[in-house]
Amino acid sequence: MNTVIENLRWRYATKRMSGNEVPADKLETILEAVRLTATSNGLQPFTLLLISDLEVRKKIQQVAFNQPQIVEGSHLLVFAAWKTISEQRIRTYFEQVYRERNLAVGSLAGYEQSLIKRFASMPEKDQFEWAARQAYIGLGSALIAAAEERVDSTPMEGFYPEEVDSILQLDKLGLGSATMLALGYRDQQADPMVHAPKVRRPMEELLVRI
Repeated sequence: MNTVIENLRWRYATKRMSGNEVPADKLETILEAVRLTATSNGLQPFTLLLISDLEVRKKIQQVAFNQPQIVEGSHLLVFAAWKTISEQRIRTYFEQVYRERNLAVGSLAGYEQSLIKRFASMPEKDQFEWAARQAYIGLGSALIAAAEERVDSTPMEGFYPEEVDSILQLDKLGLGSATMLALGYRDQQADPMVHAPKVRRPMEELLVRI
């Protein structure tokens, strides 16, 4: 069997975690998968916060419906999207493109300017929502990478973003929390979903071949 499919069948949104630590090498693989994930125009308009500090996670748990995985897990990832796609952020990205691809500075000026104009005309609320959708692509990559490493995970939308932003002082960074991911290992005794069959729509209902 394809190991990717086997590992995706193994994973589920873990409800209770054991507290066991995720090894550093596995954690770095998951983080690198997020770094390498696809994003529109390559802008990567989010910041990934890795939270291991238990006291900080306890504070977040209080504004996340007391979900136990936040403190029972080994780490919590917070995907924080840019609140604005500013001209400076776009220019910084293109400077990196010129440098790393050994291109003449300004050779992509038309493309660069089109992005600046596009986002300058977009309401800030829409800019954040666009950036949050890119962050979710990173979340998907983290879920797959965690499964490949046989690390359990729980994606989370059940939290008050403004409260999480305040705890992590994200406003100072021009960021807003979009989604979170708890990482750890399933508690075989306490988690009622350990042996539950995975429920997904059959391929013939999900897929339309054209």
